[in-house]
Amino acid sequence: MDMETLKGWTGQRIKQDEIARYMDQGRDFIDDEAIEAAVRAAEGREPDPAHVRDILAKSLAVKDLVPAEVLTLINVNDKVMLEEMRAAALAVKLKVYDNRIVTFAPLYLGNYCVNRCAYCGFNSDNASAARKVLSQEEIRREVEVLAGEIGHKRLIVVYGEHPKNDVDYIVESLKTIYAVKVKTKRGVNAIRRINVNAPPFCVDDLKKINDAGIGTYQVFQETYHKKTYARMHPKGTIKGDYHWRLYAMHRAMEAGIDDVGIGALFGLYDWRFELIALVRHTQELEKRMGIGAHTISFPRLVPALNSIITPGWPHLVSDDDFKKIMMIIRLAVPYTGMIITAREKGPIRDEAVRLGVTQMDASSHIAIGGYTHAAAAQEKDKQQFILGDTRSLDELIRDLAGQGFITSFCTAGYRCGRTGKCIMDLLRSGAEGKFCKLNAILTFQEWVDDFGSEATKALAQPLIEREIGEVQRKNPQALAVFMDYYERVKKGERDLYL
Repeated sequence: MDMETLKGWTGQRIKQDEIARYMDQGRDFIDDEAIEAAVRAAEGREPDPAHVRDILAKSLAVKDLVPAEVLTLINVNDKVMLEEMRAAALAVKLKVYDNRIVTFAPLYLGNYCVNRCAYCGFNSDNASAARKVLSQEEIRREVEVLAGEIGHKRLIVVYGEHPKNDVDYIVESLKTIYAVKVKTKRGVNAIRRINVNAPPFCVDDLKKINDAGIGTYQVFQETYHKKTYARMHPKGTIKGDYHWRLYAMHRAMEAGIDDVGIGALFGLYDWRFELIALVRHTQELEKRMGIGAHTISFPRLVPALNSIITPGWPHLVSDDDFKKIMMIIRLAVPYTGMIITAREKGPIRDEAVRLGVTQMDASSHIAIGGYTHAAAAQEKDKQQFILGDTRSLDELIRDLAGQGFITSFCTAGYRCGRTGKCIMDLLRSGAEGKFCKLNAILTFQEWVDDFGSEATKALAQPLIEREIGEVQRKNPQALAVFMDYYERVKKGERDLYL
């Protein structure tokens, strides 16, 4: 593609009227000076334990925290109070989501990008990157591995910002993925929900993506701090427009997308600022669009090819602070899904399930075509960053089962219309957890029978039986229908849900 064509495409992306209409007299909802002043004023002050416990009680009642309460939790350093926060975060997670973890796989379809993010391996100035966009046939083969050999039922599909993977390519690729049906030992498997991590789009393009059957639409602000944002995203690039990105979720909801996912790349700037800004973002969506974020992600900076981020970068987040971030997100927005990816190493992810996390990936390959042509080692020139946890899905499920957590492949809520405000209201009330436990057991048994190793089955089956016993005790009115479905799954029927 010649430079003039690429420049013309780039120049037409941003629609200023689709920014201005969401702003308040030209102001956005992230007040950098106010957030930084609040962080500085509270720094070094250990909060009163009684006040902290009042905040935890609010979280346990599944009520949102305000930024001032988030700041209070940020400043807790007393070991006793940190343990109380940890216990509360797990209690909130179990109350809202039960003891289940949803798994998915990332599928990178192209690494062409017009942007020049200083920390990203897909940076358009990175001449060392091996560029590729998958054809529809190559996508089909990737999905055959994901669904047919590994057993995934849910994907997050990732696209760069470039004409080669623009909205029409995204729509076509979603149709291709949903069309793949793969025979397994006992039946047929397919991808049942596709979440999309993509650049910001205008409302008309978002309507096209929504019509193609998108799950959750993810756009991460990366950093909410305006000066840092400008440093990381050069002026004159699409991503250099802070507000086009900041209001991406507003446009998505206007376009009819029910579920949106936000996030920050922790380590670009002070994590305390980013955490407060994330909470402000979901509150803004609730206020203006009627519903907050369906998921929140909190990736940490990791090595990437030719990134400017070095080990001496001043804002890198320690493991202890990262654990605190996870706890506080769970306490601040108790009803929202939390995603930790394989950027993180295994021990951190294993601990994260007890800090409030609800979703994680496994068997992940993030090189373009990485599932069909899986390399023995990670390929820096083909990946956006380097993964920290390379466990297979079977290994992750076995490790989760060892901790007493059931792996859910359920996508029933989305297909039954339990999305958007409906799902949020059900989560806040605890009602969704009852559906989710039933469907989690059904889908877990399906996966164990079709894909589980003998070692994983040995841990999973007693856990499933324990879960069924809990259904008998806590949800007896649903038992007869559930057991009918369960026995049908055991006999080989697939994709049954309540």
